[in-house]
Amino acid sequence: MKTLQNIVTSEYYLAAKKVVTNQYFPAAAVLFGVVLFWTLGLLGGLSLLSANQTLVTTLSWLLFVYVAAVLTPLAGLLAVVDLTRRWLRNRPQREAKRSGGPASA
Repeated sequence: MKTLQNIVTSEYYLAAKKVVTNQYFPAAAVLFGVVLFWTLGLLGGLSLLSANQTLVTTLSWLLFVYVAAVLTPLAGLLAVVDLTRRWLRNRPQREAKRSGGPASA
C-alpha cells in the first residue's frame, strides 16, 4: 500500500479510497458488470459460435452464456433494489444535513 501511495498523489489515492469504500460501490459495480455483459452480447458476443471449434469448447461456451444469461438479470435486479434501498434510507439524513436540523428516523 505504501508503494501505491508513493506512485499516486495522495488526493487521488484518497478519492479512489472514498469511492471503493462507499456503501454504493458493490451494487454499482455489479450493475455495471451486468450492463457491460449485455452490451457486449448485443454487439456480437456470440461470435465464438461462428468459429470452427471443437464440440466441447462450443458446449462449454453455450453453458457459460446460458448461466450468465440467467444469472445476470437476477444480479442486476438485486443491485438495483439494493441501490434504491440505500438511497431511500440515506435520503432523510442528506436532507437533514442541508436544512441543518436533526435527521428523522
